[in-house]
Amino acid sequence: MFPIIGIVVVLGCIAGGYLIEKGNLLVLMQPAELLIIGGAALGTVLIGNPPYVLKELVAGILGVFKGSPFTSTVYLDTLKFLNDFFNTIRKNGLTSLEQDLEEPDKSALFKRHPNFCKNKEAMHFLCDTMRTVLTGGVETHDLDQIMETDLEILNHESRTTAHALTTVADSLPGLGIVAAVLGVVITMGSLGGPPEEIGHKVAAALVGTFLGILLCYGFLGPVAANIKKNGEAQGEYFTVLRMGLLASIKGLSPQLALESARRAIPHHVRPSFQEMDKACRKSDNVVTEAAA
Repeated sequence: MFPIIGIVVVLGCIAGGYLIEKGNLLVLMQPAELLIIGGAALGTVLIGNPPYVLKELVAGILGVFKGSPFTSTVYLDTLKFLNDFFNTIRKNGLTSLEQDLEEPDKSALFKRHPNFCKNKEAMHFLCDTMRTVLTGGVETHDLDQIMETDLEILNHESRTTAHALTTVADSLPGLGIVAAVLGVVITMGSLGGPPEEIGHKVAAALVGTFLGILLCYGFLGPVAANIKKNGEAQGEYFTVLRMGLLASIKGLSPQLALESARRAIPHHVRPSFQEMDKACRKSDNVVTEAAA
């Protein structure tokens, strides 16, 4: 919602100021200039990025308009899952979850928490970590290093997506100049014609520079910054899982492991201790009734 509002504000203020100065909006409608700039920008994206980055780039742009998925509700659902997961380990031992970790899609434990399981990457991160623990002989600090490496790779991938769009944004002013130069070339070929025609061609050429700068600083640059922030939010979410799992593996009680995870949640989406306790108690009652 906010990105859409931002786009409306950018366009509205620019168009409003232009009209106040008695500008003609029709002069800004230059499809040829937009084709040159937009087509060249698209070409640079295709040249500079492999297919998997292009796929992530499209998903990242769509994610900007959907908003960050890591809300307080998502974190609360994650804490409820971790509470169920840690309590099961405490009661039955980690070996009792071996089959659940091997086939989480068929696990009754995971099925009780569909909201957590929607994030396939998070589910596989948790399962892979606990499978490593089940192999035995892994020191806690070594396991922490493995998880940290996994998170570094995840953060690198998110930065790559944002960097790809930033590179395109940075190229747009230059591509706007290219469009303007082409317009000047066309104008020079029309010298000797009516002044109105020459003036129109000069205006069209300048619109190319205007569009390049506007698209860079008004749209693609901010979108790239938003993608970067969404990537950081994903990293923060995985850090919560990492802290909770690490505390559980060290042998802390489910309550302390859960609190370790909660304290790693960013403040603006962190549930209070009371909210977490209430949600987990309610979830435990549902599990108890289902077992009965």
